[in-house]
Amino acid sequence: MPSEALQIPAADLGAYTKINSVIHSKARLAMVSVLAINGEATFTQLRDALKLTDGNIAAHLRALKAKNVIRLKKIGNPLKPTTVISLSPAGQTEFRRYLDGMAYLVKRHR
Repeated sequence: MPSEALQIPAADLGAYTKINSVIHSKARLAMVSVLAINGEATFTQLRDALKLTDGNIAAHLRALKAKNVIRLKKIGNPLKPTTVISLSPAGQTEFRRYLDGMAYLVKRHR
């Protein structure tokens, strides 16, 4: 094995820093993408569109909410409210940053 340090271009390192690990998981990336396209979605709409279980989607929503990627609001009947999910302004910015990093890496390595 060679003993010299690997050479990694500064632009590649910059792109890597844009890849947010909270967004990068398959289910969360799908959720954030759907929200970016549609503006908002209910819990049920996301669950059904992405074919996730209630528990699975709830866990991913908690992770995204904890990092301020999404906003949740409850509407309708207080006894059985509908949860509406949207990207927060920070989440919109973070998703664009993520896409920029991925676009650079895809273009660079094709």
